[in-house]
Amino acid sequence: MDILLTAVGNVITAQNLFFMTVACFFGIIAGALPGFSATMAVALMVPFTFNMDTIPGLVTIGALYASTIFGGAFSAILLNTPGTPSSIATCFDGYPMARNGRGEEALYTASVASGFGGVIGTVILIVFALPLAQVSLRFGPPEFFWTAVFGMTIITSLSTQSLIKGFAGGLIGIMLSTVGIAPIGGDIRFTMGLTDLQGGMELVSVLIGFFCIPEVFNMAAKPAHARSVVGTLSGSAEAFGKAWRNVVRHMGNTFRSSIIGALIGILPGAGGNISNIVAYNEAKRAAKDPETFGTGNPQGVVATESANNATVEGALIPLLAMGIPGSPPAAIIFGALLMQGITPGPELFSKNGDITYAFMFSFFVCNILMVILGIFAGKFIFDLVKKIPTRYLIPGILLLTMVGSYAIRNNGADVMVMFASGLIGYFLKELEFDPGPIVLGLILGPIAERGFVQGILMGGSSVNRLPG
Repeated sequence: MDILLTAVGNVITAQNLFFMTVACFFGIIAGALPGFSATMAVALMVPFTFNMDTIPGLVTIGALYASTIFGGAFSAILLNTPGTPSSIATCFDGYPMARNGRGEEALYTASVASGFGGVIGTVILIVFALPLAQVSLRFGPPEFFWTAVFGMTIITSLSTQSLIKGFAGGLIGIMLSTVGIAPIGGDIRFTMGLTDLQGGMELVSVLIGFFCIPEVFNMAAKPAHARSVVGTLSGSAEAFGKAWRNVVRHMGNTFRSSIIGALIGILPGAGGNISNIVAYNEAKRAAKDPETFGTGNPQGVVATESANNATVEGALIPLLAMGIPGSPPAAIIFGALLMQGITPGPELFSKNGDITYAFMFSFFVCNILMVILGIFAGKFIFDLVKKIPTRYLIPGILLLTMVGSYAIRNNGADVMVMFASGLIGYFLKELEFDPGPIVLGLILGPIAERGFVQGILMGGSSVNRLPG
């Protein structure tokens, strides 16, 4: 108890609150920009913390990480473009809410749900860090393979039009995931002789293509229809009241989704890309009106946003307790800890307990700040997107998508992949294919392949060691 009180005192200082507020502000903006991932944001922030004291530096990085994941909801809701891969499923109901004139309510719902998810994830981080990290170490290649197979069953929930088309979309995603160098063996596959494709299909570029580019085409073809994308203002107080009720009156959904997000975040390599889709699927399965999901049900937004923000804290559990990053941003935080002279692992809590608990407690504070800033930013971005004429909005979105796709790997081929995915996504959408199963197959394909091949190799080596 004494160490927790010390941690609270170390975090709640004027300097730390200022740094976290600034980090949250820039994190929300970064997350809302298509293609600007949390990994990029954290990587850019680390050099600025070199000359800071340990606790201010860590809480600043943590606040930026959490707020960038949250910021992806803004473009997902208003433009049907996941700002980060963790916001994929937010598009499913957030964008229809915006088109139905409930865009402001959707943004506030995402803000409140993100705050609750982050706080619940922080409690799990502080209380269960050590035991949960030890459980995660028991997950080997076979377990990851079957986790991916289980994830594929979510296609049944994402296929709103046709189950057959949903499975076909998932197969397309798996096929796209095989482009590039094989994760086991190093074979070069389906690159058509282009060296730029040896690194595979960049997930964010494909996301932007399938979710954003078709909407841009629709805006260009039907400019009057595009103006209804974010509806009309309903009054911030009224919209916030609806958002609060969406979350508080359905705490079962909020708690379940947050726990799912934290648990999946613990598994190295899984992260928010999967947790928000799994949480969405479970919310739909548990709902009394599952048929309304995908048409603007706020519980879909609650599930996805509470899950992906709890994933942030979940990814830090194996990092702090065992020295194993649970996500790419957590890997960068691992480097930041080493630069501060702190080595993550089992002895971290005994040797640097005051710093460790201060870092973990800071997520309580940054999630509250994130909600406050998100509410003000939500109204501002809502008004901005609503008032910008379509003739300016379309080239502006295209510029952001091009810059975002290129900046991930400084690879011009990723921009071409983004446009190619957009064209394919547009025609598939005309054929009533949902983009969700395609993206799910792209995410889970490498996990399933790696787990399957490594599991086969493990099984073969075990057989070879048997006597006789």
